[in-house]
Amino acid sequence: MPHQSIDHPSVALCRLDDLADPGSKGFVVQGRPVFAVRQGQRVFVYLNRCPHRGIPLEWVPDQFLDSSGRLIQCASHGALFLPESGDCVAGPCSGDRLLALACRIEDGQVWLLESP
Repeated sequence: MPHQSIDHPSVALCRLDDLADPGSKGFVVQGRPVFAVRQGQRVFVYLNRCPHRGIPLEWVPDQFLDSSGRLIQCASHGALFLPESGDCVAGPCSGDRLLALACRIEDGQVWLLESP
């Protein structure tokens, strides 16, 4: 399934219930790829770009988490990132981080508050 295309900088990305727990989903906002990660009742949104290689993190659409569902993983070289902060905790970009985008959950809806 292709990523949903969104053209407004402060928009509804998806319903919280549309994200598995834990889970992830990719979107295109103003022509830039982003993804949301759900951990319990919290959601984190990042620019879909590996800080080491500058490429999208996933090979399979909407698959941004490792097998445990606890860490974001770059499919290209296996770097692992914390969902809460985007900090790289393992791999060649250790010490780097993903670019976080502000979001909020309101009435079960995940909103992106800034453009990538």
